[in-house]
Amino acid sequence: MPPLSCANATSAAKLFVQLCARNSGSTLDVLLPLKAQARLFCAGTARRNAVSTARTPILGRAGADINAGYRAIAGRRTFGISRPLAKTLAIHNPQTDDDGSDMMLEITPRAAHRLSQIMTKDKNPHLALRIQVESGGCHGFQYLMSLSTLPSASAPPLEPEQVAEDVTPSTTATASVPSPSALNEDDTIFAFAPDDAESAPATSPKVVLDLPSLELLKGSKVDYTMELIGSQFKIVDNPLATSSCGCGTSFDIKM
Repeated sequence: MPPLSCANATSAAKLFVQLCARNSGSTLDVLLPLKAQARLFCAGTARRNAVSTARTPILGRAGADINAGYRAIAGRRTFGISRPLAKTLAIHNPQTDDDGSDMMLEITPRAAHRLSQIMTKDKNPHLALRIQVESGGCHGFQYLMSLSTLPSASAPPLEPEQVAEDVTPSTTATASVPSPSALNEDDTIFAFAPDDAESAPATSPKVVLDLPSLELLKGSKVDYTMELIGSQFKIVDNPLATSSCGCGTSFDIKM
């Protein structure tokens, strides 16, 4: 008698493995006729597809919400509160223009640092940089810069030869000897105030201007530049200047 064998062993084995891999249904389904097994297999596949299709929109919406949240966080701008590290204060005789706005002059940190070095070297905490504007030069006006000792009963004497080499004004006329300790009635003193202080220390670097000069230089900056031709104090960013010479010692203004 010939041994018993399955008529379609390969198909039965595949169906057994597939049915065992499913979480639903009984493993004895393999004993059903082939047509019944096929219908059962197709029904199980349809159920799995239906469950997968039903879950996909939920996951999609959740993913969309998460992505939208990330985009909202990434697109949200944070504005930090920043304050200037230094500013210039008018500590004596502040002036205003015809519109009532303060006439200011900014002392840059480089200019303040250089003035502090000169004050320390000469042991004169009352030393200041005086800036004057006079007619002349190739563009109508020129800067005149010189050292000046502000009035003080305790101000030490200043040796002219000590400061002559420390200041190279950006002008065509240089006053190498500090002027006497005096202030004119229309002089305004600006002081460099570090760390956004409300008041400038008594030993802070200072710049002195008379009223006519301040009217022509308001809104400008006093800077200290280091170039190949030499280092010097210089007026930069003058909003009233329309043109200037190459070396920056002469300028024209808006009329």
